[in-house]
Amino acid sequence: MTEQADVIVVGAGLAGLVATYEMVKAGRKVLVVEQESSSNLGGQAFWSLGGLFLVDTPEQRRLGIKDSYELAIQDWMGTAAFDREREDQWPRLWAQAYVEFAAGEKRQYLHDLGLRLMPNVGWAERGRGSALGQGNSVPRFHITWGTGPGVVEIFLTRVIAASQRGLVTFKHRHQVDEIVVTNGAATGVRGTVLEPSTEPRGVKSSRTAVGDFEFSAQAVVVTSGGIGGNPELVAKNWPARLGKAPENMLAGVPAHVDGRMLEITENAGGNIVNRDRMWHYTEGIQNWDPIWPNHGIRIIPGPSSMWFDANGKRLPSPNFPGFDTMGTLEYIMNSGHHHTWFVLDQKIIEKEFALSGSEQNPDITGRDFKLLAARLRKGAPGPVEAFKQHGVDFVVRDNLRDLVDGMNALTDQPLIKYEDLEHEIVARDREVKNSYSKDFQVMAIHNARNLLADKITRVAAPHEILAPENGPLIAVRLHLLTRKTLGGLETNLDSQVIKPDGTPFEGLYAAGEVAGFGGGGVHGYSALEGTFLGGCIFSGRAAGRALAR
Repeated sequence: MTEQADVIVVGAGLAGLVATYEMVKAGRKVLVVEQESSSNLGGQAFWSLGGLFLVDTPEQRRLGIKDSYELAIQDWMGTAAFDREREDQWPRLWAQAYVEFAAGEKRQYLHDLGLRLMPNVGWAERGRGSALGQGNSVPRFHITWGTGPGVVEIFLTRVIAASQRGLVTFKHRHQVDEIVVTNGAATGVRGTVLEPSTEPRGVKSSRTAVGDFEFSAQAVVVTSGGIGGNPELVAKNWPARLGKAPENMLAGVPAHVDGRMLEITENAGGNIVNRDRMWHYTEGIQNWDPIWPNHGIRIIPGPSSMWFDANGKRLPSPNFPGFDTMGTLEYIMNSGHHHTWFVLDQKIIEKEFALSGSEQNPDITGRDFKLLAARLRKGAPGPVEAFKQHGVDFVVRDNLRDLVDGMNALTDQPLIKYEDLEHEIVARDREVKNSYSKDFQVMAIHNARNLLADKITRVAAPHEILAPENGPLIAVRLHLLTRKTLGGLETNLDSQVIKPDGTPFEGLYAAGEVAGFGGGGVHGYSALEGTFLGGCIFSGRAAGRALAR
């Protein structure tokens, strides 16, 4: 079977929807080919917290945050640490263009489409303590009112409207196996029709074949996502600098984030760069109510929880909660064990624990002001409390000795000594009795509370963790959690795929995570957070506008 369209988009995630939206604005006819059912429109973006990296915004200025393009590009380049002459050629250019977008028209572009932001601005990836090094110098994490589904909605509603006008056709349960190349140009796709699926969003679907297909077009845009749901591919691409890949990681994305289109596009003649760069979280917990296989959730922590390795040794500065994800990952990989522990108290969990994911934040996702106001009341947010009550990684006790016993009960052998943990926590507690300290983590807490919004809603006042009035004590076993692919298909600033010889591939484009969010790795080795959705939007927009022209 063949079907003619102006452009074929492979993948109905955020980048694919943005590219499609930009093309139909110009009257182009688009065929969207997607291996999952219609219940999965929006892809991984739907499950996200909806954080957006923005620079020098009204939200920042209202909070007294002074930001600029110059400061943001300094932070980006210090974090990316580009060091590969050939593979980082396009990622460097994409980085500059993206930060210009984030400091320029990005907010207005999304606002005009109906997107609204929460008034508070989060401070993610706070860095390793150097002005020219990794991390955000200021808070830049803007949470969408509506979280990930709110970001998806502003594009999906317009694409659905275009489908009703005959400009967009969706082909669900169509799995692309080959990009058709004619006289050196991408002219279509071939693949397998999968049996219908009635599984809810995110649930692993059948791969039973019931037919095949072939579609033709003037161009093909690959927007199929990354490799985070494919543990074999994660292990295959694992960075040598981090040692041997972990045998067990939680999955931070659904199983359909399988990375298939990377090899398929490479076989067609596209170039993959930076395949060993990836982004995995270190604060994963097992979902007590899973949706996809091995489903993990990331804790988005404030700065106060004490962080210990599997043997009860406090992680060294600056490996504090929320400071440097990849630096902390490297430390953990060299520690001898792949799990770690947060130790905290009730005061900290009530104010500082948030969970990543649209489904874990029903108040913001559902735009429910009444439910949102409940966050200011005593007690942990509902989803956090549910994990505290039901999560297998949570230990809650009234005293430290019982807490240590509970922690050791969760591991194959008792690794933590009560005396070691007590020594570390008592020493830290002595440091919070003044408004100054030599403990860098305590200093970081005071620094965080200089932002009034964080002081009120996000960061607990420094206090003694072992004081009974602050209890009960809580320990959380943390796992490594797969999430994002930072390398990918090399593309120019029009999102056109590059061949191994450095020339553009006629008719073939790529956007979103499959392209390393632009260029084959716009983030370099590490990211500033809030940059993944934005990377899908920016690279999808570039592809759509180039093809519209």
